[in-house]
Amino acid sequence: MDNDLALPRGELMKGKRGLVTGVANRNSIAWGIAAQIAAQGGEVALAYMDSNEKRVRPLGESIGAKLYVPMDVASDTSMDQAFETLGQAWDSLDFLVHSIAYAGRDQIKGSFVENCTREGFAQALDISAYSFVDCARRASRLMSRGGSMITMTYLGAERAIPNYNTMGVAKAALEAATRYIARDLGPKGIRVNAISAGAMRTLSLAGISGGRGMLAEGRRLSAMKEDTSMEGVAGCALWLLSDLGLSTTGEIVHVDAGFHMMGLPSGEDETE
Repeated sequence: MDNDLALPRGELMKGKRGLVTGVANRNSIAWGIAAQIAAQGGEVALAYMDSNEKRVRPLGESIGAKLYVPMDVASDTSMDQAFETLGQAWDSLDFLVHSIAYAGRDQIKGSFVENCTREGFAQALDISAYSFVDCARRASRLMSRGGSMITMTYLGAERAIPNYNTMGVAKAALEAATRYIARDLGPKGIRVNAISAGAMRTLSLAGISGGRGMLAEGRRLSAMKEDTSMEGVAGCALWLLSDLGLSTTGEIVHVDAGFHMMGLPSGEDETE
């Protein structure tokens, strides 16, 4: 994955700067979005876990990013320091991309009822849902001229997807949080939305039991009979983060080649 997706370069994000969280490698959805923000003239700050700095900095340098912020969303101290660093470097913020989620491997396989533990449930909700609330609260204080926030979700928040389990419940909480954040921040001119992307070849998918099968089934059962593209997800993000997205808030936008709206699959040999 690089910053040369099949999207035209332009100035949709010219004069805007913001924070992108969740870049893990070149296949990350967060990276696809960050690269396109930069290609559209936006200035990007990248948040990273200390253990991932060696991967994030070279990617950031390839798109001209100059601000890097260590961030552990499970630590209030780390979050205080991260946004203090951001506030000292920039006098205002125009956008936030939240692309952070985690559930232990034992929480995303087999039976949800049998495998969901108190500790695993709390951790998944904390990192996957509460972190957006925390990031939004802190980022909004820097959005003196309004702005836009997006987070990443998945259809497992709406439907029971095999092996998604505890993460699906956390994503459902994230989607509900998106609506409540949108309500609270709307009067400040801050729009808040979520993108529900189809299955893609990311580290997150690799951690789910049967993840490869999710890709194949997503393609087979989608309306367009194709994989979810990074171009599509990044393009949706540009719409929501730029001024093209004015008046849109509190939405869960599906970008999955139409997988989410299909009912029973059509058989090739079916008769009327």
